[in-house]
Amino acid sequence: MYFRAHAPKAPTVDPVKSSDTSGGESLRTVVIAFGANFGVAIAKSAAAVATGSASMVAEAAHSWADTGNEIFLLVANKRGSRGPDRARPLGYGREAYVWSLLAAVGLFVAGAAVSIWHGVTSLLSGESSAENYTINYIVLAVAFVLEGISFLQSVKQIRGEAQQYDKDFLDYALETSDPTLRAVFAEDSAALIGLVIAAAGIGLHQLTGSAVWDALGSIAVGILLGVVAVVLIDRNRRFLTGEPGSRALWDAVVERIERLPEVASVRFVRIEFVGPKQLFVVASVDLVGDSVESSIARTLRRLERELETDNAVVDAVLTVAEPDERDKGDAGVVPHRTT
Repeated sequence: MYFRAHAPKAPTVDPVKSSDTSGGESLRTVVIAFGANFGVAIAKSAAAVATGSASMVAEAAHSWADTGNEIFLLVANKRGSRGPDRARPLGYGREAYVWSLLAAVGLFVAGAAVSIWHGVTSLLSGESSAENYTINYIVLAVAFVLEGISFLQSVKQIRGEAQQYDKDFLDYALETSDPTLRAVFAEDSAALIGLVIAAAGIGLHQLTGSAVWDALGSIAVGILLGVVAVVLIDRNRRFLTGEPGSRALWDAVVERIERLPEVASVRFVRIEFVGPKQLFVVASVDLVGDSVESSIARTLRRLERELETDNAVVDAVLTVAEPDERDKGDAGVVPHRTT
């Protein structure tokens, strides 16, 4: 079953594919990113030592931060994919946001702070030891290719899911409930932009003979990483504290419940993300007919189990609506820009 809003370009739920398919694609994206960042980090570090370029030092710090972050994302993918058990009836999906949050903090501290600090100290000292510009340009070119491979993998995954649900590419990348996919895309985008900034700083240093440009390049890379890290921290914070989902998602859940054979209408729905592509659904409904209390309880439990066969629904709780309970048009969720 797929929860899907019908209006094109409206905020929609994540594609609800089988857990193995979705998790496998995200895992592949993170593994490719890890390999690319590790190779790039080694090359940039060697170039930074050989040339002393402030921009190259910033780029090396950036790549090592990204490499460490991919480890956090691998842990997030692994631990967040565990299903419900007696200790955690809603599963372990929120662990994905915890480890992704740590990755974002690492990007801020090890990437942004180190780059800005090194750029400022280089700017204040006025010293320049970058002489072999050719090494820098070669390393930056190789890094661009490797980062580009990782970037294209994340773009492929995002585009496939966004097109399936008539979602704008960038909106989906920012709002998806899959934190590992969002992190890889954001980090690779920042990496490619950072490489251009670093190349510009080194190039201006070479043309003018002034190390100021190189130092400014390092600072610019640090600011870029800081902005990306803050965005990622905020998105993970939202999901950790209980992201309710969009109005389009809410409508799709209501539609799904109404298709259950014994449901006459839905009076109230509340949904909450409890992990990547994982929902907790609470609803009150009017049932068809006039069954006795014991029969109603069995019917509700059976309908809950049927809802939970949908890959997106980790747990569902259904109750019988009170006669004066608000109808579904006023209940549940305030529209929110989330997939």
